Amino acid sequence: MSIDDFTNKVICGDCLEFMRGLEDSCVDLFVTSPPYNLKNSSGNGMKDGRGGKWSNAALLDGYDGYDDDMPYEDYCAWQRNCLTEMMRLLKPDGAVFYNHKWRVQNGLLQDRHEIIEGFPVRQVIIWKRKGGINFNAGYFLPTYEVIYLIAKPEFKLADKANRLGDVWEIKQDMNNPHPAPYPEELTDRIISSTNAKLVVDPFGGSGTTAISAIRYGRKYLLIDRSQEYCEMARARIEGGEWNVRKDSRQYNLW
Repeated sequence: MSIDDFTNKVICGDCLEFMRGLEDSCVDLFVTSPPYNLKNSSGNGMKDGRGGKWSNAALLDGYDGYDDDMPYEDYCAWQRNCLTEMMRLLKPDGAVFYNHKWRVQNGLLQDRHEIIEGFPVRQVIIWKRKGGINFNAGYFLPTYEVIYLIAKPEFKLADKANRLGDVWEIKQDMNNPHPAPYPEELTDRIISSTNAKLVVDPFGGSGTTAISAIRYGRKYLLIDRSQEYCEMARARIEGGEWNVRKDSRQYNLW
């Protein structure tokens, strides 16, 4: 398939299957944040979700159509397959900005090394997002996530973007009904720091990557398996009402 047939579109489907059907070396930039597999966790109250402070957590039921609870080995294999396809699709001067989160699992740090090992990680950016909840007295409250810059050899930042540091203090998006959004300021900074003409997000969610791509005059392609999130992203891109909350875990699309 030619990616030209899908630019500036929201595709509802399995991202891995879809990417496997695309031609080699057709994407300038991937900006994405996959599900974190939070329900498969030993370290907090998310596992069983019984009352307490987690009773209204946005991710209590996982994502729409995906429970976020895979065996860890399967999860790592899935994410590595996704990154493998992203690398195949990148042009020689392309890059992947891959947002993930370290966590403590069974009392030990799980730093996602099993996922990114062997890929050309050029830099680790710290997204200091503040806030959060920690019910475990065994470690300090986590207040940041990481963004792996996984780059092809010819990738270079836009003019003067290299002046930015590698610790970004950006507030979380608290007005987005998606259960795990990242803020426009984050995607703005990434996209504006590159010369990419086409930006792809295989875990498109509420469409934040597309909004930033449009803002900086770039083309976009979003993929998500959830019809609900795809409709949300399309409404947002078209300037319609997309984030009106009915309660802490639901919203109206229109």
